[in-house]
Amino acid sequence: MNKIRRIQRISKSKPTIEGAGVQLKRAFAHREVVILDPFLLLDDFHSDNPDDYIAGFPRHPHRGIETVTYMIEGNVEHQDSIGNHGIIKSGDIQWMTAASGIIHSEMPAQVNGLLWGFQLWVNLPATNKMMRPRYQDIPAAKVPEITINNGIKIRILVGEINGINGPVQDIVTNPEYIDVTIPANTKFEHEVEKDYTAFAYCFEGKGYFEPNKEQLVSKEHLVIFREGESVQIVASENEHVRFLLVSGKPIKEPVAWYGPIVMNTQEEIRIAFEEYHNGTFLKNK
Repeated sequence: MNKIRRIQRISKSKPTIEGAGVQLKRAFAHREVVILDPFLLLDDFHSDNPDDYIAGFPRHPHRGIETVTYMIEGNVEHQDSIGNHGIIKSGDIQWMTAASGIIHSEMPAQVNGLLWGFQLWVNLPATNKMMRPRYQDIPAAKVPEITINNGIKIRILVGEINGINGPVQDIVTNPEYIDVTIPANTKFEHEVEKDYTAFAYCFEGKGYFEPNKEQLVSKEHLVIFREGESVQIVASENEHVRFLLVSGKPIKEPVAWYGPIVMNTQEEIRIAFEEYHNGTFLKNK
């Protein structure tokens, strides 16, 4: 029998200041590393006040991880040390594999209006931490959106549903990343790899994230699931629910993490910052 995953933890995202002064909500980070392996961090940046986002994220390094930017509304300009430059717009997704090292900036490409998106950090196993960096920049028009029973809408960023594949491919941790909208009083059940880590982040409306309907989960809340073979979510009686559903294969390796660098040992962290300061950080220009 298909075992539906129960909830391990529900938590509200916390106000955080990052970059050069960006006000955002952090759904999880360091404290959840063990239970959310291979996922490291999820930030929700959402404001129509330019003072909250205009400072952006000036040039900074990454090594050992992948950063995933998914825009709901607004525009972010990215530029990096290996010649990539572009605008991530509403509905776009960018999967950046920093791996051996990238220095980049992410700045708002607007001076007013709503800026809303998410950034997810995904760890890399030791064998891939020093691979060549790469980008997968996917425009909104290439992200498939399907409608299934009773009007449930799903944008497939990564993974496969009903034979339809998301545009992001060849990711080491074999993740699934979907954006799901469920109409009021409607049930959604979805299979998840049995041994994979899985979480949901609710960002609109309210819903129940396990069959017993013990707790109604509202926007800006993270749901971490226990083990099982599927998840079951039901929208509240009078309101739709929209959420990110993410799963991936755990790496099960030591994590050494300082700022934008995530490696396996503190010595590797020391070397990374030493190289950054002496100009030898970039391995694959």
